[in-house]
Amino acid sequence: MLDVGQTHALTALDAYGKRGRMGMKKVSFDQLPGWKSDDHEQAFRAFLRSCKSLSGKNSSRPKRSMALLKRVCRKAALKGGRISQAEARQFFEAHFTPHKVVTPKSTGLLTGYYEPLLNGSRKPDDRFNIPILKRPDDLVNLVKETLRGSTNEKLTHARKTAKGLVPYFTRAEIENGALKSKGLEILYLDDPVDAFFLHVQGSGRIKLRDGSKIRIGYDGKNGYRYTSIGGVLVDKGEVSWDNLTLHSLRKWLELDRERGRQILWQNRSYIFFREHREKKLTGPLGAADIPLTSGRSLAVDAGYHPLGVPIYVTSPSLRHGSGSKSGGFKRLMIAQDVGSAIKGAVRGDIYFGSGKKAGALAGRTKHSGSFTVLLPSSE
Repeated sequence: MLDVGQTHALTALDAYGKRGRMGMKKVSFDQLPGWKSDDHEQAFRAFLRSCKSLSGKNSSRPKRSMALLKRVCRKAALKGGRISQAEARQFFEAHFTPHKVVTPKSTGLLTGYYEPLLNGSRKPDDRFNIPILKRPDDLVNLVKETLRGSTNEKLTHARKTAKGLVPYFTRAEIENGALKSKGLEILYLDDPVDAFFLHVQGSGRIKLRDGSKIRIGYDGKNGYRYTSIGGVLVDKGEVSWDNLTLHSLRKWLELDRERGRQILWQNRSYIFFREHREKKLTGPLGAADIPLTSGRSLAVDAGYHPLGVPIYVTSPSLRHGSGSKSGGFKRLMIAQDVGSAIKGAVRGDIYFGSGKKAGALAGRTKHSGSFTVLLPSSE
């Protein structure tokens, strides 16, 4: 563990400081840039959503961290849904202590994700012929879903056979028919690039022929490490990191469909989905079925950060979607999701919401940033 002087994390959340070269340095709320002007009420509401999902079944939360978070959650629940900005800020300051995450690298990386809205059909035809599949019966988890981004090169899932567990089919094998006639199709899309990005985002809303909309979300993967196809194109000299956005990547893939298909197959990871039938859902579900909040939900590496913990995220260079044209991104967020590409102590994926506008914001987000974790205070 990196020696940074004051490290109080183990007295509050025993998950911290145990993985990799990461330290925690106690700071004050006055040292957090923009803290006083943040929307603490919105952060409080997002925190309450996490409180409802706290469960001993989630291995990303050690017993001590769970007990402390639950204690704070009980106090939050007493506030109910009626709380002012001042009361929300006072609540966080009274029950948490800020700890800045310190790693050998001075800053981390922030990206963005969103919930796309796509056209689809329950039945295939000449237009809608790209299947979205549900989880196969022979898919076996080798690690907890919340820790799937923390395993590096190891398989996270496998295929159960009569002879034992074997690696699951790759993206290329599945798209070439390895699971055909298994009855796994939930619905069909009309664009392979849309289908790929749906896999990357992990959730989506689908508008069907009759005008109705359904929501689908992550329900497992084939177990392979996520490979950034943007990184593949950079390595091949096709694009530069500076010019790489979701829009430029899509444009490259669509210029030559067959060439694009070969690149998509470089990411062997393949996602399986489930349909969410809950009518009251206002957004997609994150890890542990936590409803996500636009601009407040953060996907993290659960090997470092327990789900449900508040994290103050700062990035001076991230100005779009921040509410500030000059001051950058300074916002209290809640760790409510994970992702196969989210690895590291200061690696975060900001949920920007649903639809095209959110997609444009997410696609432009690739900025340095820092984390200050709010740990439950010992009382």
